[in-house]
Amino acid sequence: MITRPGDATDLHELSGAVRTPFSAEATAADVLAGLDLHGRRYLVTGGGSGIGAETALALAGAGADVTVGVRDPERVRSALDPLLRDGAGRIDARPLDLSDLGSVHRFTDGWEGSLDGVVANAGVMALPERRLSAVGWEMQLATNHLGHFALLVGLHEHLAAADGARVVTVSSTAHLRSPFHFEDPQFAVRPYDRWAAYAQSKTADVLLAVGVAGRWADVGVTANSLMPGWITTGLQRHLDDDTLRAMGAMDDDGNRIEQPSFKTPAQGAATSTLLVASPSVDGVTGRYFEDNQEAAVLDDGTGHDRGVARYALDPGNAERLWELSAGYVS
Repeated sequence: MITRPGDATDLHELSGAVRTPFSAEATAADVLAGLDLHGRRYLVTGGGSGIGAETALALAGAGADVTVGVRDPERVRSALDPLLRDGAGRIDARPLDLSDLGSVHRFTDGWEGSLDGVVANAGVMALPERRLSAVGWEMQLATNHLGHFALLVGLHEHLAAADGARVVTVSSTAHLRSPFHFEDPQFAVRPYDRWAAYAQSKTADVLLAVGVAGRWADVGVTANSLMPGWITTGLQRHLDDDTLRAMGAMDDDGNRIEQPSFKTPAQGAATSTLLVASPSVDGVTGRYFEDNQEAAVLDDGTGHDRGVARYALDPGNAERLWELSAGYVS
């Protein structure tokens, strides 16, 4: 069954959240154990490191052919190829800079054949100063949302050509801190705040999945979003030492501290991998997951570090963002 996002929240409340057999400790390989993905093709953005690399490796390990869209394809190929076991699928790395619309168009123009799933994983977090892309987009919105929007639109026909293609957008619990600011999404008027910019871009990631689920259901494409969990990856590279100490992630001597609640990258990749390839969520669309389960819908995200804000699942907001984004990338 394919449900449109306008029905997703109602269905969630009437029949309960989607549950899968996988715990929060499961790894990406765990959720694909026993599956044969030979003959399937997937795209993972930002698949050269962190949870993106773990997602790509798990999919290829189950036999799929995986393309990772990255800025430095040669480095990624040399890093990931030795990790593939005999009998696995292959990993191909292609150049992709999501903040550069020309790069996105070159990527989509060069794609051939059907595409079974996309994991929109690449992202940037908490840039300390407002930076603009070459086309004038605020950089966090450019990388986290607008580039992925352009990418998915450009790949629509290839997703439609597959049998039940899936789109997965990697969001964050940070989306609970801010709805999308339609009046000033680029911080052209309001003072730039790195966390506000990140939060609204993560709300946009959820709304993008809702938009895809509603608009592309007629060609069999499903779409969901997720919070991967707290993981130490390169995503934190723009955080200064004082911020890391305030978060409890660094000691006074500059050493990183792994919190007991943090996941490994392989565990952090599990929910992405589940949503893009596991039969446990066949037909599920327009929803938000964390720890391999559908999350609770919250009317107010204040004070919460779990769940999904109702404004991020709202189909009206998703439609409005789609039209705004289409104007930016046209």
